[in-house]
Amino acid sequence: MIIELRGRGIVPGHAEGEALVSHETISGWGGIDPATGTVIERRHELYGVCFTGKVLVFPGAKGSSGWSAFFQSTRLLGTAPLAMVFTTLSTKSALGAVVTRVPAVSELDQDPVEVIHTGDRVTVDAYRGIVTVAGRVRRGAGDRTG
Repeated sequence: MIIELRGRGIVPGHAEGEALVSHETISGWGGIDPATGTVIERRHELYGVCFTGKVLVFPGAKGSSGWSAFFQSTRLLGTAPLAMVFTTLSTKSALGAVVTRVPAVSELDQDPVEVIHTGDRVTVDAYRGIVTVAGRVRRGAGDRTG
């Protein structure tokens, strides 16, 4: 079943990939390791999980204004998410998406954190503000989900 969410494109672009969903806001400053693209906030549900090359789906940003600098570092180091889809638009999340330079969509007609699941194949069309969910990513017998 294909699901289409409509919202507001924040950073234009188009990306398709596997979703990584967090039900918790993400802290940039001290919450991620930009060198590895990994969540390092100890009490976070994604602690130890890498978001590099994934469509990062999350409620929004938390913490200081340093959030955007840490996510910009992921772009510079090649560890950025493929795209960002977030529920709540704030100055931190918008600026973070802009400096990361990945397609980003927010203010969707359905809560993406509830509709999208980790492992879903997601297409982000931030030109039109559309996120399409096409179901789980299929993996081969020898693949590991990490």
